Amino acid sequence: MTIKRRLARSGFTLTREYPAPIERVWGAFADEKQKLAWWGAGNSMEAREWAFDFRVGGRDVAEGKFHNGPVSRYEATYTDIVEHNRIVTTYDMWLDGIHTSTSVASLEFDPIEDGTRFTHVEHGVFFDQFWADGNIREKGTRGLLEALGNYLVLGA
Repeated sequence: MTIKRRLARSGFTLTREYPAPIERVWGAFADEKQKLAWWGAGNSMEAREWAFDFRVGGRDVAEGKFHNGPVSRYEATYTDIVEHNRIVTTYDMWLDGIHTSTSVASLEFDPIEDGTRFTHVEHGVFFDQFWADGNIREKGTRGLLEALGNYLVLGA
């Protein structure tokens, strides 16, 4: 089978207001124990590999196998971190060992009267047979932000 070589680009912005102080929302990203409590696919995935190195130049890895499905792998490098203000990463995704995309994501944390306004802006390039995955990525990120919100309200 010949793979049609092509690229697609996709970008999106998601903004959420969380009823938690900025230090708490920041900690959900900066502290490994907290991030493990909300990041990922929950019970829909069997965890395989995890690495966490929250510093400029540091790398995160999250790999897992969906039950009765593919293996998903996320590898990110932190390119900019300003405490309680922003996190910028570049990251790559694989599905069953096939490189599907490369993205740049910026995460902004702004204090508001009742908590924190969080803004996620992402620009991705999707490869070959995964060229239509931009909408799937946005949907997945929406799920992560929902999990973050649940963690902030219900978590430790």
